Amino acid sequence: MTAFSETGWAKINLALHVRARRPDGYHAIETLFAFVDGGDAIAAEFADADSLTIDGEFADGLSAGSDNLVLRALALLRDRYGADRVPPLAVTLTKALPVAAGIGGGSADAAAMARLVRRHFLPEIGDVTLARIMSPLGADVAACVASETCLGVGTGEELSAVAGLRLGGTPVLLVNPRQPVATGPVFAAWDGIDRGPLFTGAEPRAGLLGARNDLQRAAIAQCPAIADILLELGALRPWLARMSGSGATCFALFDAAAERDAAAALLAERHPGWWTMAGALR
Repeated sequence: MTAFSETGWAKINLALHVRARRPDGYHAIETLFAFVDGGDAIAAEFADADSLTIDGEFADGLSAGSDNLVLRALALLRDRYGADRVPPLAVTLTKALPVAAGIGGGSADAAAMARLVRRHFLPEIGDVTLARIMSPLGADVAACVASETCLGVGTGEELSAVAGLRLGGTPVLLVNPRQPVATGPVFAAWDGIDRGPLFTGAEPRAGLLGARNDLQRAAIAQCPAIADILLELGALRPWLARMSGSGATCFALFDAAAERDAAAALLAERHPGWWTMAGALR
């Protein structure tokens, strides 16, 4: 039986500046998206009707019904291009990434499903078109379609490249305390202060070092373990350590894989209950 596969690459926000609350209830942000060379796994095969099975370490409590973003992505493409081009699929989602963790989760999985369908059934569709079709599923989905480093503005869905910023291959360590953090309450608790734009007049890497995550304080109030993780990561001397998205996952970027691996081993010894993933930026 023919089987297809794709990866929902973990997303991180290298920086996230919140600029304003919008009248529609969303927030105007400026964020630098990057993606890690690991994530959730999508597998699919032909079937008589769409179905979704979820397994893996973080499968518990996730809905496998039609409300799941993976099946919604499949349905959007079938609605657009027809059942003769997008056949029914039995899909298995293996959740290797924590849920409600600030690293893309459902958005990355929806984008992976979309890329899988495109590769095998709709090869003429480009990233821009695919991202536009997927946009109803969430602001992060557009960035997750290409899964490449980019700047996101608006609600995060208006994407552009960052000239001069070359981060592919950078060793990265992700750390999560295995505590979910709800995005809505974190944004709602933002203090409303616009602390300025991202990368104004700065060389990209220097600008990144001077950037911030404006949701960090609100996320720590909801999940104090974030502060513990950032303290531990900072002591391991990466060139950058910060919280991703609305938390609770934090990341550290290193100059060498050996430094990343030593940091991962030390954290595993000190905090065996924390989830970690060592990889590199795509």
